[in-house]
Amino acid sequence: MDATTTQKVIIDCDPGIDDSLALMLALASPELEILGITTVAGNVPSDLGAKNALKILNHCHRLDIPVYCGASKPLKRTYVSAQDTHGADGLGESKLPEVSHPYHLGASDFINQALYNEPDLTIITLGPLTNIAQAHQKAPAAWKNCGRLVSMGGNFKSFGNCSPVAEYNYWCDPDAAAYCFDNLPLKIEMVGLDVTRKMLFTPNILELIRQTRPKEADFIQKITRFYFDFHWQYEKVIGCVINDPLAVAYTLWPELCQGFAAHTKIATTGLALGQSIVDEKNFWQAPANSFVLTQVNALAAMKLFLSRACGLDPDMLEQTLPQIADLEVPHA
Repeated sequence: MDATTTQKVIIDCDPGIDDSLALMLALASPELEILGITTVAGNVPSDLGAKNALKILNHCHRLDIPVYCGASKPLKRTYVSAQDTHGADGLGESKLPEVSHPYHLGASDFINQALYNEPDLTIITLGPLTNIAQAHQKAPAAWKNCGRLVSMGGNFKSFGNCSPVAEYNYWCDPDAAAYCFDNLPLKIEMVGLDVTRKMLFTPNILELIRQTRPKEADFIQKITRFYFDFHWQYEKVIGCVINDPLAVAYTLWPELCQGFAAHTKIATTGLALGQSIVDEKNFWQAPANSFVLTQVNALAAMKLFLSRACGLDPDMLEQTLPQIADLEVPHA
């Protein structure tokens, strides 16, 4: 695969274990010029997310990238964090040391100013869409400069992860998600559970990292052990699903995934709260406002993550990874 041209990006996130792994991938990818990281109330409160983002930047020696703290609660509903999944500290109870480096306030204003300054800006969202909705509400004209919005969120045919039908990011702030799908002037590229569930990070993969990069393996184990235990307790999965790195991998190489354009609505009330309802058969005769991913080359995506974020040799991965991981490769 050929790398895409350099993209200027903002990463809006709620770190979060898999957000942190996604940031590590993005930071190791020269195709992405990261203008800033913004945080939103989601997996953890937005201020804790900002502190965690700084911890990952510090680990990757990239404290030159600014962090902006954003919305502290959803647009309308009561905030429910996912600290039961990610730990009270958001990083798997790893107790990583605090970083004495400041973060800024005003995430939505930062996003809008970046859009005004940078035509064709890419925004990758790894958490609830509250900051995005607020930014658009403040300055809709700025959004003509948004070239791509890649959203890890939603689900098409997959079951949910916080209700039978809803994925957490859209369930946490369904009103923001609904606003974005209804109002943004571009198709939201929806990297939902149908594809992210295929990204299973197993103990075998962790051991593979340990064989050549033991210090990196120690760091990743610190932040994923809690996640491993959660997945076993609730889904009887040995390992953990790393949703967010796929959104970054797909931003880099869209050919990793397949999907289709459709009109999508987000349920904001009732039993289906947060559900992403994809009109695959065009019943509503409404313009497509999304590109919904349905298939992923999970083996290639995991190779990309391990070679970039973990520093493993690509040739070694080509030989070894298929032996130890059952990762999907779609048929042509």
